[in-house]
Amino acid sequence: MNEQTNPEMLPDEQTPGSDPDVVGPHGHGTDGAPESGSDPNVPIDIAEVKRVLEAALLSASEPLTVQQMKRLFAGEVDADNIRKVLDTLRDEWSERSIELTTVASGWRFRVKPAYQKFLDRISSEKPPRYSRAVLETLAIVAYRQPVTRGDIEEIRGVAVSPPTLKALEERGWIEAIGHRETPGRPAIFATTKRFLDDLNLRSLEELPPLEELQSSLAAAPAALVDAPPPAPEQQALIDENPPQDSTEPEAHAG
Repeated sequence: MNEQTNPEMLPDEQTPGSDPDVVGPHGHGTDGAPESGSDPNVPIDIAEVKRVLEAALLSASEPLTVQQMKRLFAGEVDADNIRKVLDTLRDEWSERSIELTTVASGWRFRVKPAYQKFLDRISSEKPPRYSRAVLETLAIVAYRQPVTRGDIEEIRGVAVSPPTLKALEERGWIEAIGHRETPGRPAIFATTKRFLDDLNLRSLEELPPLEELQSSLAAAPAALVDAPPPAPEQQALIDENPPQDSTEPEAHAG
């Protein structure tokens, strides 16, 4: 008489009813039907994970980190599996007008730049165009950070008015990260994650080379269309149609 095998002793991959599209908290195949609650042993359907991530990312107003997305599943899906599903989602959306991208703050969906011009035709808000002074100050902070106001003035050759730096701080693109231990203890400025997010960058290493600075400045207003509108008190620093030779109305540094 043939000896019968106890199904409970079979390895996971041979367990009857196992489903390769169902994963546990660490990506291992499991058997049995899902149970209610947040039991870490409850299997998760990969297709369902994809739908949940897609819904969360499409509805989020800010980029989401992997750690934030883990909380969607109460710890039942680990970070590695979430990243794999995100990679799959990115591939699935690659041929559409909206794409899934990674920026400094996490993952987000965005309209591909090639289609933004069509959306601009029905938008009641036009992206602000900043003066040369504001953009030059932003570029200096981005490429030379950390810098003080004195450093910026030395590079530009003109005095930098407080409203210029205030405009960039209000916009969330630069911030004071400390003070230099010199007389007066001037504030030290650096760019923020928001700055990288608005330019759709993951890190400062993705900034264009310094020799492409001029073209970057020209493209900056269009690239920052998703940024919030400036505070009313900063409107004086924005020129909707700045002339090509516009200069900052500031006194030259002595």
